[in-house]
Amino acid sequence: MSFNTSSRATIFMFSFLVLVISSLIASCAGNFYQDFDVTFGDGRAKILDNGNLLTLSLDKASGSGFKSRNEYLFGKIDMQLKLVPGNSAGTVTAYYLTSLGSTHDEIDFEFLGNLSGDPYILHTNVFAQGKGNKEQQFHLWFDPTKDFHTYSILWNPQSIIFSVDDTPIRYFKNSESIGVPFPNNQPMRIYSSLWNADDWATRGGLVKTDWSQAPFTASYRNFTTQACIWSSGGSSCTSTNSSDNAWLTQGLDTTSQERISWAQKNYMIYNYCTDTKRFPQGLPPECLLN
Repeated sequence: MSFNTSSRATIFMFSFLVLVISSLIASCAGNFYQDFDVTFGDGRAKILDNGNLLTLSLDKASGSGFKSRNEYLFGKIDMQLKLVPGNSAGTVTAYYLTSLGSTHDEIDFEFLGNLSGDPYILHTNVFAQGKGNKEQQFHLWFDPTKDFHTYSILWNPQSIIFSVDDTPIRYFKNSESIGVPFPNNQPMRIYSSLWNADDWATRGGLVKTDWSQAPFTASYRNFTTQACIWSSGGSSCTSTNSSDNAWLTQGLDTTSQERISWAQKNYMIYNYCTDTKRFPQGLPPECLLN
């Protein structure tokens, strides 16, 4: 087999990137004072307990949000959330990674509020080069408003794995080999927001926000990362620790495959890869591959 100059350069750059990332990994427990900035809300976002707890609130005037000070290029990112209790219909609590611009990359958790007694909908999506439309939705096997639960994104060059309390619920494989864009070259920040979306969030917008229940509040704690932190110059990754690089090549082992099958069989309520009405010309190619 022979390679032209362009192919050799591509292989060299990929190998160099893997080497840099594998040797320069930051692994840390976060503090909201140190690691995040409030982006909007006029006092509705509050950092409490010496930086160990953050709350977002929504009322009729405004929602609130925050973002990470660091940018990441691959990582395992965990956050514990306790969602808005009671009648949260019309509200959305979003927790996601994103770059900026019209060709942005994005990895989404969105929690769609409910009427009291109905289950939350956990909405997931993946954008690459500005293109999304890769939604999967789930109910949860617990009440996410009663206590904190851990929501995780594992993002490495091979795949993206969404997990809840260490149970994988979604696996999105890098399928660039068949022309499917994958988020692998744009650093992303962590964002979260609590906002009103009663035009679509609950039953397609049929159920509106009951403002007599406001303020609505979601809580965050125990943010941890094992990740590559992108430098301000954008040319390399910097870190202070390299304690555990296993996430960089982690996929689904046999146990994980069993758990994700259990979650999808019992709790998945929408999968774009089975929506033939939405894609009458044929399902997206990654669906056929998987």
